[in-house]
Amino acid sequence: MKAYIFPGQGAQYVGMGKDLYDEYQNAKELFEKANEILGFRITDVMFTGMEEDLKQTKVTQPAIFLHSVILAKCLGDDFKPDMVAGHSLGEFSALVATEALSFEDGLALVSKRANAMQNACELQESTMAAILGLEDKVVEDICASIEGTVIAANYNCPGQVVISGTVDAVDQACKKLEEGGARRTLKLNVSGAFHSPLMEPAKLELQHAIEQTEFSIPVCPVYQNVDAKAYSNPIQIKTNLITQLTSPVRWTQTMQNMLAEGVDSFVEVGPGKVLQGLVKKVNRKIPTSSASL
Repeated sequence: MKAYIFPGQGAQYVGMGKDLYDEYQNAKELFEKANEILGFRITDVMFTGMEEDLKQTKVTQPAIFLHSVILAKCLGDDFKPDMVAGHSLGEFSALVATEALSFEDGLALVSKRANAMQNACELQESTMAAILGLEDKVVEDICASIEGTVIAANYNCPGQVVISGTVDAVDQACKKLEEGGARRTLKLNVSGAFHSPLMEPAKLELQHAIEQTEFSIPVCPVYQNVDAKAYSNPIQIKTNLITQLTSPVRWTQTMQNMLAEGVDSFVEVGPGKVLQGLVKKVNRKIPTSSASL
């Protein structure tokens, strides 16, 4: 069985998607439609813009979404997943690729999500940090011992957890985690505490938009971040998508569950190879590849 996986924020690079735009008419039409929906030429930023501009959350998220979804659509009949999953933002890409969401609705939600997250970040100074070399439970327990808001936010692979919270709480947690045996703690260059309770204002903003959007049954099960389980029911998918912004991304558990269901290969759809690397940390023998035309 084959699983298709969709990357999240951080996989972007200048020039992403230009080959699709230049070579495939349907890709060009979708990119131009995206420019209209967003109200600015995101293709200019993606193809020839400055790296700093591409790093803005309001640009990064729709850019990665567009690259992933348009690549999946260009694959046509070659896109035959038995199951899919997306890391954080990538969950929206996965839902559009499997026809649970229309392209237009998916892009509108991603744009609203990006802006809502940016607004939430500006309400309180916050950050994230990668913790390497500790068991998940140790990270969770130390975060729970800190005064202030800090939680395990991304379970990326065994031995790699990202924590998220206020700057002071994350700093305190990093110090305690290093004392507790972490091989390394690395503050991330992000604008805020994604997948933590500090994203509650963004969640409330996005909730109304998701509730007003029509979802369909996807062509295959979608493993969602909030609990690493597979879903096909549109109502459940919506609920999980709303909860996602303030809940941890359980990527390690998602990969483990997919493997337990019999997946024998993973195909990453979108920019970069980050997710393939994480799969190898879960099971180095499983074949991984990038989607190609």
